[in-house]
Amino acid sequence: MNILHSDLRRLDLNLLLVFDALLRQRSVSAAADELAMSPSAFSHALARLRAALGDDLFVRIGNAMQPTAYAERLAGAVSAALETLSQGLAQAGGFQPERSERAFVMAVTDYTAFAVMPRLLAGLQRAAPRLRFKLVHSRGRESAEDLAAGRIDFALGYVEDIAEPAAGIESFDWLEDRYVAIVSRAHPDIRGSLSLEQYLAARHVVVMPWGETRGGIDRALERRGLRRDVALQLPSVLAAPFIIAESDWVMTLPRLAAEALSQAAPIVVHPAPFDIPSYTLKVYSHARHGRSAAHDWLRAQLRACAPLLQD
Repeated sequence: MNILHSDLRRLDLNLLLVFDALLRQRSVSAAADELAMSPSAFSHALARLRAALGDDLFVRIGNAMQPTAYAERLAGAVSAALETLSQGLAQAGGFQPERSERAFVMAVTDYTAFAVMPRLLAGLQRAAPRLRFKLVHSRGRESAEDLAAGRIDFALGYVEDIAEPAAGIESFDWLEDRYVAIVSRAHPDIRGSLSLEQYLAARHVVVMPWGETRGGIDRALERRGLRRDVALQLPSVLAAPFIIAESDWVMTLPRLAAEALSQAAPIVVHPAPFDIPSYTLKVYSHARHGRSAAHDWLRAQLRACAPLLQD
């Protein structure tokens, strides 16, 4: 034990936060931003850590800072120690949301960013005015790696976005929404209502953010022996209403998104003319990083606000 304490006395333990942040972010600027440090201050701290441990720890390969073999061996112990300390401090002092300045990182799609995050963040701001949030682009199933590495606290996504049951990944159903179809307000043929015949005769706009070839809508149609004619594939939903407004095309999407988009462009929202399973938005976290008092509080807030977001 004395030998262990001797090793620790020669090391500024704050530097372990620098090690952990760079291990997860693989970028000096991103890691410095996470710790609210300037890049130059972060680089200086990294140099001190390298000198104390007698290893380069991270080397630049391409655009990323990759850990050395020594850093890889050290990574598990540092991560576990920081997590244990963080949980111990949280349990001892409790989480006070009205005073906390903790930062949460959440992975979201553009749909969740504009359809549900404004109302969610407004409620969180009232409950915890000093909390900070960082929204990053969801990378679908790759978000599981970010959760496991501690780069993000929560990921919001479709049921199929993150492979389950991946080791340590936990989730709960958050929002359920039905699908609707949008068309231009000036559409020459579709008025009043949208029939299945009109839907199938039209050309369609679809959003495929991760290079997929088919989505849930296509699978629902295929079960009925039907298919749609896709005119345009987009990586993001944000341009869709303006494209729909200037064309005779149709787009199928969740109701919350459609209603938000209808305020930005002259489009009309119609019920989907065939049965489509509901859209379920899930909240994902990781057991290693998501069991602190702060995470429990935010998880409870997400559950509590779900009915309000669906009104």
